[in-house]
Amino acid sequence: MTDHFLWAHPVFWHHVTRLGEAQILLPAAVVLALWLARRDGGQRLALAWLGGVAVAAVLTTATKVAFIGWGVGVAALDFTGISGHAMFAAAIYPLLLAALLPARHGIASAWGLAAGTLLAVLIGVSRIAVQAHTWSEVIAGLVLGGATSALALVVARWPRSALPWWLPIGLAVWLLATPLRLPPSRTHDWVTRLALVLSGRDQPYKRITSGHVLPCDEQQRTHILACGIHAPPLSKS
Repeated sequence: MTDHFLWAHPVFWHHVTRLGEAQILLPAAVVLALWLARRDGGQRLALAWLGGVAVAAVLTTATKVAFIGWGVGVAALDFTGISGHAMFAAAIYPLLLAALLPARHGIASAWGLAAGTLLAVLIGVSRIAVQAHTWSEVIAGLVLGGATSALALVVARWPRSALPWWLPIGLAVWLLATPLRLPPSRTHDWVTRLALVLSGRDQPYKRITSGHVLPCDEQQRTHILACGIHAPPLSKS
């Protein structure tokens, strides 16, 4: 039933997954952080939030570069790198949607935080549906991003000031319109180029998805995910 739903609605999942792109989420986060920084007591929250997102982004990129450039992964979990879409969604949407709803007594809106978390989970599932990541990679992204947004709220209080009327409208229009207008993000291509430059390789390591065991040279034999040693054996005819 679950697998049927994932594969039977490709257009739906394609639109959902675009909501997790860094090119869409980071500008929205920066705008909200700038507003927070201008509010009494909001500077610490803005700094903790954006600082946490930056650290999480570096860690996510490092795991991708490690696999693409050197074939470093966890074969038992089919893990080749943290999902950036899931991480950014979980790190940004809870606070972003909390800002769109009224806050009382310096506490972020519980409804906004819950809605942002659910949206992040949906985006994580979309990465499975579009066959971009595995469950281990998505869960890692959701945990890392969720910890980022939660830590920001733990170390700093939510400002009491309400958003100006134009800010939530602008953020909503941005989030709804940009996935339809902007071309798909090229961040994976940039990470791949970075990995190849750092590793000195001509070709990136790739996940085996077909069940066929690809030939490996002596250097690749130590990289289980890259060589397909973990793939199921071919059926005999």
